[in-house]
Amino acid sequence: MNGSQHDYSFMRRAIELARRGRFTTRPNPAVGCVLVRDGDIVGEGFHPKAGEPHAEVFALRQAGKRARGATAYVTLEPCSHYGRTPPCAEALIKAGVSRVVAAMVDPNPQVAGRGLSMIKQAGIEVVSGVLEAQARQLNPGFISRMSRGRPYIRIKLAASMDGRTALANGESKWITGADARRDVQRMRLSHGAVITGAGTVLADNPSMNVRPEQLPGSVDLPAHWSQPLRVVIDGQARLRPGLQLTEIESPVLLASTQGYPCDWPEHVACWQGPAVAGKVDLHALMAELSQRQINTLMVEAGATLAGAFVQAGLWDEIILYQAPKMMGSDGHGVLNLPQLTAMSQVPEFQFKDVRRVGADLRLTLVRAES
Repeated sequence: MNGSQHDYSFMRRAIELARRGRFTTRPNPAVGCVLVRDGDIVGEGFHPKAGEPHAEVFALRQAGKRARGATAYVTLEPCSHYGRTPPCAEALIKAGVSRVVAAMVDPNPQVAGRGLSMIKQAGIEVVSGVLEAQARQLNPGFISRMSRGRPYIRIKLAASMDGRTALANGESKWITGADARRDVQRMRLSHGAVITGAGTVLADNPSMNVRPEQLPGSVDLPAHWSQPLRVVIDGQARLRPGLQLTEIESPVLLASTQGYPCDWPEHVACWQGPAVAGKVDLHALMAELSQRQINTLMVEAGATLAGAFVQAGLWDEIILYQAPKMMGSDGHGVLNLPQLTAMSQVPEFQFKDVRRVGADLRLTLVRAES
């Protein structure tokens, strides 16, 4: 086990600080830093927003001269390259810290161990891997984008106890209660992009944005928050101006296999990608979103598109809100999947989290361990 009990205690504080930036740092990771000298915290900081100083800089500013000889606890390896801000590894060296404890190595290829190596070469003691699992939970999207070239994908579903998302006539408002719908607003706030299909847009004309007035009371909306990118898969370029989602002036991306015969407002971008069986290639679209620095993607779509993500293996979590209602066997199902003829073909999941949200249950599922 790396580190001492004191290291674990101070790293927990650094993780707590990092969480303060969870709604505002994208596309950067959320990072916290604590500076400790003679057993006392002399400086703290977290990264609040891309383009602003990193966590180490805020902690060093607070510590001042007391940083010399201190131990720096950082939830992510200090950066070693010049970006919008100078390297934090260099700042720690110049401040004269005697020890650096990092929870994890930065998966960014521009860093990837170079920051810790730079610090070691300066004669400073380095420890890594302290509370790594907890630190990784801070930034699953950033880690996914850097290591897999795609966002971390959560598929959000809402269904009755008998697995229905709408009545046979298509009516679906509302399956879940107000508390669950507020929880969905919180989820949107924490994602870099929200995606749906053109069929859902044409049928429901949703806005797909975060509505602050509908957030749970437990969410303290930060000053630097921003709307997620709203993505619509519109393979046949059927959409036209005048929709709710295009009237709201926050970024929209329309993904199609062909060009549009119309002009869109400035905040609406169009991406024409390759087709697979006449539909937008989801793998190509995920690579495009990664290029656009989208760390986390929330899929809010009908059974066909949600099923397509599952079939393509493009998912990391399924969030199912289950209401204590029965909607009948003729209702619409949760996911459209190919016909299965043997139990060995049935995809298996495991529960990561189960909790009550108002009158409903929120089930978080991940792939079953093989």
